[in-house]
Amino acid sequence: MNKEEFIQGCQRLRNTQDYRLSKHILSGIKGYRVKSDSKLPVLWLETSDSGDNNISFMNTTYPYLGQVFEDMIDLLYSNTFMAAQGKHALDILKRITRYQKGEFVLVVEGAIPTKANGLYNIVIETQRERITALEAVKWLGGLAKYVVTIGTCASFGGPSAAKPNITGGVAVSEVLDREVIKVSGCPVNAEWFVGTLAHLLMYGKPELDELGRPTSFYGYTIHRHCQRRSYFDRGNFAQALGDIECMFSQGCVGPKTYADCPYRQWINENWPIEANTPCIGCTNPDFPDGSSPFFTPLPEKRQEDNKKREGQKDE
Repeated sequence: MNKEEFIQGCQRLRNTQDYRLSKHILSGIKGYRVKSDSKLPVLWLETSDSGDNNISFMNTTYPYLGQVFEDMIDLLYSNTFMAAQGKHALDILKRITRYQKGEFVLVVEGAIPTKANGLYNIVIETQRERITALEAVKWLGGLAKYVVTIGTCASFGGPSAAKPNITGGVAVSEVLDREVIKVSGCPVNAEWFVGTLAHLLMYGKPELDELGRPTSFYGYTIHRHCQRRSYFDRGNFAQALGDIECMFSQGCVGPKTYADCPYRQWINENWPIEANTPCIGCTNPDFPDGSSPFFTPLPEKRQEDNKKREGQKDE
């Protein structure tokens, strides 16, 4: 399977009811592993977040979690998943960075607190030292072949950097002077992340949009492929949550949100609109502040935001 076939396979979901990535990703990986026995070496660092993205990742189907670990990635270090702690974990990390410099992929989950020199988030602690998320990301990010952010907090700041942001949380790209591949979502759809890892393994860096996200998964707005788009085009809007018409009137921000949720769905079963819940724009760089207040139409959200800005100017 060449690169073009792989990308077309991932995107073919738009025109079929086959939501599984299995025959597209797994078959490609098996062919790749016949030629090369190597897996993608990964260091995974969880920082300031809610832990939702690693849970979403563990719920991956087709490929399942075991298949990802067995066939795709070699998880060398993870302060969340690994059993080793303290000095033992740090020794592992130092050994990896010494002997595999420039070979591994750094995955970062969560925003990076910057106030008090990053003291709000300690990711490694031994009897002799403690390392903040800020220090760890700068250290490992400078040695990695690729840096991938999983979730909106790591990609853009997200809820961890939402107002009033007392920890000074920022996106990973704001503390690293290098390209960052951003797989945003709150939580991220497991297929976006697994698909990105598969592309890195077999073909290297995927095509990215202007925000640094893989275009295979963030190429079009929710609005473009929404099953309720015809209601919007005819001006038929829901009067309340639970109505079958377009939920733009109920605060849906699908028109400004890029993601393939309408046909990718979640764990191959459902997605918010299908469950009568408006899209809240969780993949967006301004989430959640730019989507607040939820369940309020976009024009009213903007008016509310303008009032807040005017109030801040007056202060």
